[in-house]
Amino acid sequence: MALWQLELGITQEALRKDSDSDQSDLVLKYSSNEETKIPKLVECQTSKVKFARQKIPARKEKTSRSNSHIFVLIILQTIIIILFALFVRYDPETAQRSHRSVEDGNNMIQSTYAMFQDVHVMIFLGFGFLMTFLRKYGLSAVSLNLMCSALAIEVFTLVYGFFHLHCENPDVDFVSPSCPSSWPYIDVNVVTMISADFATAAVLISFGVVLGVTSPLQLIVMTVIETIIFVVNEIIGRDFIGAVDAGDTIFVHMFGAYFGLAVVRVLYNPEHAKSDKEGSSYSSDLFSMVGTIFLWMFWPSFNGGAAASGDAQQRAVINTYYSLCSCVLAAFAFSALVTPSKKFSTEHLQNATLAGGVAVGACADMMLTPGGSLFIGSLAGILSVCGFQYIQPTLLKTFKIHDSCGVHNLHGMPGLFGGLLSVLLAGIASPGSYDQFSEGMDEKDKSLTEIFPDLGEGGSAPGQALSQLAAIIVTLVFAIVGGLITGFIMLLVGKMERMEGKDFYNDDWNIDEMEAKEEMPEELQGLMEDWKNIKFNGNPETRNILVEFI
Repeated sequence: MALWQLELGITQEALRKDSDSDQSDLVLKYSSNEETKIPKLVECQTSKVKFARQKIPARKEKTSRSNSHIFVLIILQTIIIILFALFVRYDPETAQRSHRSVEDGNNMIQSTYAMFQDVHVMIFLGFGFLMTFLRKYGLSAVSLNLMCSALAIEVFTLVYGFFHLHCENPDVDFVSPSCPSSWPYIDVNVVTMISADFATAAVLISFGVVLGVTSPLQLIVMTVIETIIFVVNEIIGRDFIGAVDAGDTIFVHMFGAYFGLAVVRVLYNPEHAKSDKEGSSYSSDLFSMVGTIFLWMFWPSFNGGAAASGDAQQRAVINTYYSLCSCVLAAFAFSALVTPSKKFSTEHLQNATLAGGVAVGACADMMLTPGGSLFIGSLAGILSVCGFQYIQPTLLKTFKIHDSCGVHNLHGMPGLFGGLLSVLLAGIASPGSYDQFSEGMDEKDKSLTEIFPDLGEGGSAPGQALSQLAAIIVTLVFAIVGGLITGFIMLLVGKMERMEGKDFYNDDWNIDEMEAKEEMPEELQGLMEDWKNIKFNGNPETRNILVEFI
């Protein structure tokens, strides 16, 4: 809500020339968070009341060259368009007409596109509206969420594609000597699209950590660098270490959270936690809760989208579904328990209710059992609530890590918890638990080797558990080291464009004509109309009424 000042200039002619009464003007300030004081009213022979709208005092000028993000976006998009034109093509097996393209393309659409739609809604609506809790930064949160998402999708397509190049003939590997063409191609299909959305989720998680304290140029830099590091880490974790992570608990949630925490540690500014704009309002919390509902509804698709079709995908959806339900009940209960007033905390409800989806992701397609998914969801909800109540203040006070959205409590700790669960479940995996009803099937078609491919190639369950643990450690290293490096780069970029002081958590930094978008409150308009016919004569009752109203 805009800050308005109603100034009543009173010209007076004292009844007595030797009057020593206070002749201060009456000034009323309308503000949601400032107590208004009204100077003493005195009797006057004539009164002249003026009503004027006073604008918000101009804040400190932006850092010089604050339009640099415009040129960076134009140059970056031009480069991306050129690279797309040179290397990216439709997948010949599913998106260009061939002998099997109609059947294979249709199967891919039927098996993947519905999940992709759900994940897409999560990225642009769920994450976008979840971050609108800041009362003065809602428009910027949704807008910058859109910008970072679109950029991350394009960058991921190129970076991941360059690690998986294709020959002109789709039946021949590009690295094969029999490849007739020396020009590499990046093939794209619906699976590419959902994979790009997963990578975008990691960027948006980090975005939540630095929400309201970074300029568009700094966010552009972070998005490009983080997407590249994300791809490298995921390839190492999946292809070289052999870890499995159906719901991307390790490679998305944990990576994005600790990457963002490392970035914000480098960018730390004491004013981040002192700004009066960091708080929320009723309407901003309501919009944020809408984002929570979107994420909660579609999270089973996020965890099941990359799982193997069939029974594995069914388990991923079922386990996530019940984990989320259990997480909600635990979050509500413990929110009221740890809150001094014994009421529900909006911050807990907006975030901790989703922790079950994060924690169950890495083992979503494993034999977790429905009861196990309820248990994990409850633990994740409790862990997240305790993180908001006790751990987040410690991070700020002790480690100087300011986490705007509480990402560590929703994605960081539950992600680490879920990764360790995958170590446990991989270590106890056995044919008896995964293939109880698959007797007579080929070994390659059994569930155990589908979930853990290394077990079908001579590997063991303890070995798979070590792979899971190694992936967690490597991901943490990539996230923290990569985040620190990115943070220093963003610090250097901040010399061209950065936010300072009153710019933090302020839509006015990013959105044009914000003053025009902030309408005058209806109650103040009515008050002004009533005051037009009022003659102030120093009546104390009138003064008390005005103070009480404000």
